[in-house]
Amino acid sequence: MKKSLKLLSIIAIATVISCGGNDKKKEESSYGKKAPVKTEKKVAASQRIELSNKGVGPITSVTLAAEIDQDMANHGMEVYNKMCTACHKADKKFIGPAPKGILERRAPEWVMNMILNPEGMVKEDPLAKDLLMEFNGAPMANQGLTEEDARAVLEYFRTLK
Repeated sequence: MKKSLKLLSIIAIATVISCGGNDKKKEESSYGKKAPVKTEKKVAASQRIELSNKGVGPITSVTLAAEIDQDMANHGMEVYNKMCTACHKADKKFIGPAPKGILERRAPEWVMNMILNPEGMVKEDPLAKDLLMEFNGAPMANQGLTEEDARAVLEYFRTLK
């Protein structure tokens, strides 16, 4: 009799332990369902679309013609190949972001201000700061380009499809 009483006691204790104190109940709402967890997927700065941001620098307005100025684009390609390819590849991420499709994500003024005033952009422009972090803190070097050269590089970027 003592053995069966002990066995019944052990079964009763095991049942109480297995049924009570479940931490999952704390996560459930009053309807017995888990509350939805909000997860915000952060878009990389290089992929973020910000067409209204003109950046910080000397360029406040750029007018792009409907047709690409091929002479200007050729000059821009020369400048890009000479001054930019140490850190940028036209169609893939390298030390810096790829310029292919940049005008689908950035205002032309922002692009030119980044070329002409990278130091000021990194200090004051939130997107430029995010790009700096995305690209491991490697700041864009100021190549000392003229506005004409920067505009030519911008025109070259328009040819990268």
